[in-house]
Amino acid sequence: MSKKSDFEIPETIRELAEKNVDQAQEAYENFVEATKKAQIFVTQSSEAMSSGTRNVQDQAIAFAQSNVEAGFELANKLIKARDLKEAIELQGNFAREQMESYLDQTRKLTELVQKVAQKAQSKS
Repeated sequence: MSKKSDFEIPETIRELAEKNVDQAQEAYENFVEATKKAQIFVTQSSEAMSSGTRNVQDQAIAFAQSNVEAGFELANKLIKARDLKEAIELQGNFAREQMESYLDQTRKLTELVQKVAQKAQSKS
């Protein structure tokens, strides 16, 4: 009896996972489109929303969209992983890259909020 050193993912599981990721991505894209339409409606119907607040909101939505897309990209890579070792390596790289991305996004949002607050304070 031969002993395998690496766990291999069966093709049927890969196909099922790929189909699930495709369906989830399609649902996400529909959600993003609906969210954009809702945001346009709210923005157009609310004169009280300042330009700065809209900028913060737009940036936060863009970051969220980017993060979700990165998750789908990882899912697609994991589906194609040859073995558990590769899957773990992909996940580790993703975690490292996302942490850097989250730190950069936080810095940018903080700067944007500070600018909006300074602008609002100068108006009062």
